[in-house]
Amino acid sequence: MKILVINSGSSSLKYQLFNMETESVLAKGLIQRIGIEDSFLEYENGEGEEIVIEKDIPTHKVGIELLLETLLSDDHGVLESMDEVEAVGHRIVHGGEAFAHSTIIDDEAIKNLEDVADLAPLHNPPNIMGIKVCKELMPDKPQVGVFDTAFHQSMPEKAYIYALPYEYYKKYGVRRYGFHGTSHGYVAKRAAQMMDKPLSELKIITCHLGNGASVAAVKNGKSVDTSMGLTPLEGLVMGTRCGDIDPAIIPFIMDKEDISASEMDDILNKESGLLGVSGVSSDSRDVEDAAAEGNHQAEIAIELFNYRVKKYIGAYTAAMGGVDAIVFTAGIGENSKDTRAGVLEGLEYLGVEVDYEANDCRGKEVFISTADSKVKAMVVPTNEELVIARDTMELVNQ
Repeated sequence: MKILVINSGSSSLKYQLFNMETESVLAKGLIQRIGIEDSFLEYENGEGEEIVIEKDIPTHKVGIELLLETLLSDDHGVLESMDEVEAVGHRIVHGGEAFAHSTIIDDEAIKNLEDVADLAPLHNPPNIMGIKVCKELMPDKPQVGVFDTAFHQSMPEKAYIYALPYEYYKKYGVRRYGFHGTSHGYVAKRAAQMMDKPLSELKIITCHLGNGASVAAVKNGKSVDTSMGLTPLEGLVMGTRCGDIDPAIIPFIMDKEDISASEMDDILNKESGLLGVSGVSSDSRDVEDAAAEGNHQAEIAIELFNYRVKKYIGAYTAAMGGVDAIVFTAGIGENSKDTRAGVLEGLEYLGVEVDYEANDCRGKEVFISTADSKVKAMVVPTNEELVIARDTMELVNQ
């Protein structure tokens, strides 16, 4: 069975084509600058052949048409016919409370998605657009939605409710939803397999650390708490997002700077985090380089990032009544040995100590705690696209 996985953004679209018999990637790539000048498609087939097609791509429809042409091309393609593709899986950021599991996307599901689009105005509309285009271009193919929020729907009410007037939850759905759920669920399962223990018997803290970052408490295989909230803004320090702050700061700065709510929203989401504190970059590698050269703001940005992760690990250990494993994943979590060491240092009281030799690695599954550590620390590269493909295959085969 071949499954096409689509992750549609406002001006970009990531894709992977899987052969599910072997779970191998037949082709993958990225369409960039949709609706903008100098648009192009990046394409790599399973044999490692890479090409870039520069072409005017004014709409998502044109982009997906170009993608399908490339998959079928005599020169670089991996398909003889679109009949080989049995379904399309879509990453959808926000499912609200309507979607606790991956689902076949029909007209009713699209309506429900549009009803919660205001909870993720930057992400859900392009996600929905990608689905509609695929339904138009491939009307005979089942479309499956896999939601970033779904894994966290197991949180108890005490973890997801905010201490605001309850009517805002009932009227507008204002509550903690959490994100990166596909990643948190995948790496928790892999961690249990690496430990050779049942996931249903473990308490695992998963740290998805990238430009967007979140921590989840996974108890007995279910998410019981996570750091992101109604939106992906809450929680950890991120590339450009502030994470947790005193809410009173918002009207204070708006008054002092005489700025609008939308301008303040841009500051919190696009000008804060590592970028805002360091004044250097939103990329942790650039910030680490600046810190190594003695840039004080960069040093503080890195310390703040690590400190916030450490605090959440402590909080979630308390929430679960203990912890068996701490897992690092995503761009920073998989590749920055300094970040992992900085987060874990000082957690020896929990029963975890860093094996610095093992921690000197990038992007591979490995234990980075000492052999005698009671709590295991490990790196598990995430694979959200594979999870989407697996869920899509499972639903289509029912």
